[in-house]
Amino acid sequence: MSVLIEKRLESLWWQLQGKKPHMPHFLSEIRLQGIRSIEDIRVRFEYPVSVIAGVNASGKSTVLFAAACAYKVPGAALRDFAPSTLFPDYLPKVGARGDRRRETVFEFDYSTPQGRLSMRWRRAKSWNRSFFGRPNSTQPERPVYLRTLSNPAEVRGVLGMSRLRSAPAQTPLDATQLEFVQQMLPFRYSEVVDLSSGGKSLLFASPETAYANAGADFSDVLGKSLLFATQESGAEYSELHMASGERILLRLSQEIAQLDGALVLIDEVEASLHPWVQQLLMLHLQQLALRRNLQIIVTTHSHVVLDSVPTIGRIFLDLDEAGKVKVLPPHRDLVQDALYGLAKDTLNLLCEDEAAEGILQGLLEHLLPREGIPVGSVRVGRNTGAEEFLTHAKAFGKFDLLSNFVFVLDGDKRDSAVERKIRAADERLKVLFLPGSDAPEVWVWGVLRQRCSECAAELKLAPEQLSKHLDRLDSVYDLASDTPSAIAKSKLRSLGEALSVDANHVCRATARLEAERRESSIQ
Repeated sequence: MSVLIEKRLESLWWQLQGKKPHMPHFLSEIRLQGIRSIEDIRVRFEYPVSVIAGVNASGKSTVLFAAACAYKVPGAALRDFAPSTLFPDYLPKVGARGDRRRETVFEFDYSTPQGRLSMRWRRAKSWNRSFFGRPNSTQPERPVYLRTLSNPAEVRGVLGMSRLRSAPAQTPLDATQLEFVQQMLPFRYSEVVDLSSGGKSLLFASPETAYANAGADFSDVLGKSLLFATQESGAEYSELHMASGERILLRLSQEIAQLDGALVLIDEVEASLHPWVQQLLMLHLQQLALRRNLQIIVTTHSHVVLDSVPTIGRIFLDLDEAGKVKVLPPHRDLVQDALYGLAKDTLNLLCEDEAAEGILQGLLEHLLPREGIPVGSVRVGRNTGAEEFLTHAKAFGKFDLLSNFVFVLDGDKRDSAVERKIRAADERLKVLFLPGSDAPEVWVWGVLRQRCSECAAELKLAPEQLSKHLDRLDSVYDLASDTPSAIAKSKLRSLGEALSVDANHVCRATARLEAERRESSIQ
């Protein structure tokens, strides 16, 4: 991802997160019970643009289709966005085989202009709605857009238009609709026309000669529609001859660019798109969400799409050993990369927290150059408590990645139940420990105390400056009643604030210094 796009995305993340409390409609949570491989899960939406990821058959599309049942959609038929339509059963009148029905529940929590609301769809023999005993409650209204993978039958269905004896109606795509797609494709259109007849449509493109004539819609009583485009190069063609990615982008551009306040649901958003275009698409979707109060939920198998939203916008689904769906906590980059096949060429050290990460980074800054090991071949990941190591190990095992991972526990985890569980789970799992017999912050503080002058040089301070800070903080926390680990964490945070750095930086400098000393416990 380019630095420019990263900066634009990060700016959008802050703006969108700030706008979320002020959006008139927001779907906050879905609970699903008894549907397909899902026994009982809760999926929370913390950010206006959510990306649902996971292995095949982990329930991504199920969650997406359930979200489509959350609202009454203005202008839609009564059953268009109902569970009975989106989750049909095969129940033949004859024959022994059919879908096994069981009680299914979809529960929704929303923010609405009228305040917080909860609703339940429940199926026993048939589907019905309830509002948890709240009298006079109704399903909130909101535009909903649901887009699934492009179906070849969708294109084949318009072929009959070529046999019409009267010209189809023409509707031009306006500048707003074209703007979205023109920012992502490497060429420009002079016009994109929607030819429509009998409820079907096809796009047609034309070259950039007179932009004022861009886009027209061709329709008659038969209800079919087709897009027709002309490029500035002079190429002129219908969507029957468009690249699949081009067609998908044009359709999205046409259908969502003018939505306002809608819930937009897109299945496998990256389908047929180059990674660069995936980045641009996610950027522009978030810009649309910001401008037009959209909540967007997409499913993906793409690492690029995941990286385009902040961690709180990532939802990971997985299958347990019994084949049931579970929701995993949001991953930091190292774990995410592993689950998307990007960790096979590196050694990955997975630790518990920021202090542990700093110690490992400091050690590697000394060790890798000394041994002639390329810096990018070893990575450190964190923000995953020791209790989650076993869950990650099982996921890595599915992708044959265990040999690429070392699990690094804090020094106080030696001979612990966590260590025993990890070692018992799989003989291939490798476990190391940070130095010391306490939490890593306790070890770092001890080194700062013992080697104050040398640590001061690493931190670019005069020895008396660092000594003064250490004495002051020891005095402040001398009577604290918390655990040694919690006290050391607070001391390091306070020291970092005094030095205008973070605790990771202090841990990193300390470990780098200790790595040079043969008699250090870090060896």
